[in-house]
Amino acid sequence: MSTSPSPSSPCVAFAEFYESWFAQLQELVQQLRGERKEEAMEKVMRHHQSYYGAKSAAAEKDPLSVFLSPWATTLERSLHWITGWRPTTAFHLIYTESSLLFESHIIDILQGLRTGDLGDLSPSQFRRVSDLQCDTVKEENAITEELSEWQDSVSEMMGPGADINGKIGRLACIIKKADDLRLRTLRSVVGLLSPQQAIEFLIASAELLVGIRGWGLNHDRARRR
Repeated sequence: MSTSPSPSSPCVAFAEFYESWFAQLQELVQQLRGERKEEAMEKVMRHHQSYYGAKSAAAEKDPLSVFLSPWATTLERSLHWITGWRPTTAFHLIYTESSLLFESHIIDILQGLRTGDLGDLSPSQFRRVSDLQCDTVKEENAITEELSEWQDSVSEMMGPGADINGKIGRLACIIKKADDLRLRTLRSVVGLLSPQQAIEFLIASAELLVGIRGWGLNHDRARRR
């Protein structure tokens, strides 16, 4: 018996949206490097919001298929935390980018020159990023625990009079909570940064997503040969 989603399933529709969404993301990255950067930044944020809106609609109709993320590459799925990137990845990305830029501008910084980029985060910004990271870790852990409880309740699904649809509906809620945390984390991080820093962060995060997907597509094609 085939486990592939039917042509009319919400997952198939979302898979098509996913391909289109990534193509548009690459176009928006180019705009972030253009002259109207702040306008492009707003477009990128709306683009992420549209992604989670479409995914939420798919999860509402077919949470089990969405949980499997059949539209993603094997590499993407290996990195998933509840159907997507782990929210705390955003903080690791900030620290990595900040460290790389700081090292490249070390002479200027020692001379008291401000670069205004991610390598020039203020002590106050570092403190707020750290506080946000701690709060995000707590929320991540709470959602992970909720998923663990859902998985542990498998015996209840098999019992007489079990409300299987209700159990599956609970999974949809968990997916939505995870996506809500991802979007809130992205917005909060951007809100802590200056426009220049936020643009650099959005470019780095988009390049990470696009790079992982590209590598994953190549890997999966090679495996099928």
